[in-house]
Amino acid sequence: MSPSNSTSTDRRTYHHGDLRRAVLSAALDVIAAEGPGALSLRDLARRAGVSHAAPAHHFKDRTGLLTAIAAEGFGLLADALREAPGLREAGVRYVRFAREHPAHFQVMFSPELLRAEDLELTTARALAGDALTQAVTTVDPGERGPDARLAGMAAWSLAHGYATLLLGHNLDHQLGKEDPEDTFRALTAMLFHSAAD
Repeated sequence: MSPSNSTSTDRRTYHHGDLRRAVLSAALDVIAAEGPGALSLRDLARRAGVSHAAPAHHFKDRTGLLTAIAAEGFGLLADALREAPGLREAGVRYVRFAREHPAHFQVMFSPELLRAEDLELTTARALAGDALTQAVTTVDPGERGPDARLAGMAAWSLAHGYATLLLGHNLDHQLGKEDPEDTFRALTAMLFHSAAD
């Protein structure tokens, strides 16, 4: 094999070896800048420097790509929540996740864009839910009330609502120069009077 053929083969192997990640990364960039509606597999293939059919090999279609992004996001969120020492810090990590992964966050909670029965997605979503449930159990029932399910819904609603408002820049004026995570801790204290730190 000539050196030029070897280089060509190496380049194809590189692209195919990293294609899934390259397409996911390009998609996340597009979503962060323009929203999921701007996604096109053909455009992502161009950005990744591969044939227009290559992304379909990994994701089948646009819905498959968005589902993979959501599954990855829920996996990252589950990891972040599992490391939290209590409910308040789980909420802080939820907000931090949304700020650090805004494109994932946007897609994860848009079920109309996703393949709901996808095993990777349902597994990752369940892991994230379990991590949040575990964080709720760290709060004394006297503080959170007798219904852990409702307490979990309240905690999730607070963290998700706050994160969504942050990402939309709806709290910029109210926060000023305050640290968004410190402000979230104060909000959590108002809801769960002495939630586990």
